[in-house]
Amino acid sequence: MAKYSLGIDYGTLSGRALLVDVSDGREIACRAYEYPHGVIDDTLAGNKLPMDTALQDPRDYIEVLKNTVPQVISDGGVDPSDIIGVGIDFTSCSPMPVYKDGTPLCCVPKWENDRNAYVKLWKHHAAQDKADRLNAVAAERGEKWLDTYGGKVSSEWMIPKLWQTLSEAPELYDDMDYFIEAGDWLVWRLCGHLTRNSTSAGYKTLWSKKDGYPSPEFFAALDPRLADCVSTKLAGPVMTMGQLAGTLTSEMAELTGLCAGTPVAVCNVDAHVTMPAFNITKAGQMQAIIGTSTCHMLIDSEYHMVKGICGTVEDGMLPGMFGYEAGQGCVGDHFAWFVNNCLPKSYADEAEKRGISPHVLLTEKAQALKPGESGLIALDWWNGNRSILVDSQLSGVIAGMTLQTKPEEIYRALIEATAFGTREIIENYRRSGVSVSSFTASGGIPNKNPMLTQIYADVLRLPVRVVKSTQGPALGSAIFGAVAAGSGRGGYDDIFSAGAAMGSTEGKTYYPDEKASKVYDMLYAEYHALHDRYGREDRLLKNLRQIARDAKGV
Repeated sequence: MAKYSLGIDYGTLSGRALLVDVSDGREIACRAYEYPHGVIDDTLAGNKLPMDTALQDPRDYIEVLKNTVPQVISDGGVDPSDIIGVGIDFTSCSPMPVYKDGTPLCCVPKWENDRNAYVKLWKHHAAQDKADRLNAVAAERGEKWLDTYGGKVSSEWMIPKLWQTLSEAPELYDDMDYFIEAGDWLVWRLCGHLTRNSTSAGYKTLWSKKDGYPSPEFFAALDPRLADCVSTKLAGPVMTMGQLAGTLTSEMAELTGLCAGTPVAVCNVDAHVTMPAFNITKAGQMQAIIGTSTCHMLIDSEYHMVKGICGTVEDGMLPGMFGYEAGQGCVGDHFAWFVNNCLPKSYADEAEKRGISPHVLLTEKAQALKPGESGLIALDWWNGNRSILVDSQLSGVIAGMTLQTKPEEIYRALIEATAFGTREIIENYRRSGVSVSSFTASGGIPNKNPMLTQIYADVLRLPVRVVKSTQGPALGSAIFGAVAAGSGRGGYDDIFSAGAAMGSTEGKTYYPDEKASKVYDMLYAEYHALHDRYGREDRLLKNLRQIARDAKGV
């Protein structure tokens, strides 16, 4: 009798459930559900939100379970009793305040109109001032753990967001029992046990396997009211990926159509969970999840201090290895911005007449261009810089435009900018002694856009392997669900054997074109110069943002 595992992947705009065969990882059925409230970044309860705010309503996450899991069971025609495990991954860091029974504060009338009661999504950057102060205090105190975060903690991470909540809503802070990652909250809802996953704790919450969290003295140095935050707001056991968090409750079994008692794995992060899904098991193999943003994952047997990355965590991606994370805060969002705001009517009409998306049309036109032909270069900072500058207050730049510049030239320049940003990250690793010898890309964008993938190969001067599966995070979660179930239930006892059996390797490899690479070497040199000028030396971009804030009064 075949056995199955269920992976549930929560992204920025939607969640999806993937049912796979445990014996070989074959995808049986997949369903997606868009969050009804989407990203809350403009207004809440009729009130204008401050710049850089990005919130979500956690009730949308329960709707994903309700609307996808029963459907994949039905689509797959499987008996729920043959589904041996469930794994969940989530965008991170996306924390929220909850009571001790798991009720989110935004779900009670007292706090439903307070922006600090909602999930602060990963791309919520309104805590930048707290991140700046945290980094300064940590450096002044000589906190050794700061090096493992590349010398800077991002405003996207847990502590700046917790501190922002305390600063802006002290009564709400006192009222909440826990500040918890949305993914951990979902696992809690599924199995009835509060756990915190070691991946999010390590990369986003300053926790380490060796030393735990920073000292109460450090938190008190930030704000005396934070002194006990580890034992109060961040309380809960930190558990390793693949461990059994608990088993499905009767309530959630009724909601999902699964069987009560089904093993549920400890939560994982959407990018990190893909490593075994695509058989990334050796040092030097970089895995890039290219979507609305990009996460660059890399493992090494040794620890190296690498400036400007998101973090280095022992066992953070695979057991026995140091996992390195870097990223770009805007990739797919970058391209969508252009289509939504800058597409000429004639182009929109042509795409509609031909029955294709504007992205396909722009790609067709951009593909006819030679590298360097447009005379354009862009910085990919439409949502700040995650790596290696770690500064959410930076913004985008396009240089070289003339009255003859065409939309497809801008579109291609934006694609090239994301490739240059990735090369910047790779060169930074290499300067720090971390090898990058291969590049695997996954996600819908590299599978749908061969031009983009070829540009990446040419810019990086590396073969780019594109894995055919577009459900990497969900597949990875299903693999961890099978590990949580264990061999006794028909699963696996370790992540390496599970990944070897269930991981996806089918795909296509793109190889660098030497002629194009030579041109891109010259363009990358210009990108690097702009990168350092506007990211390190010149305050132009930050001054413009401050002027905008003052003008908007938010």
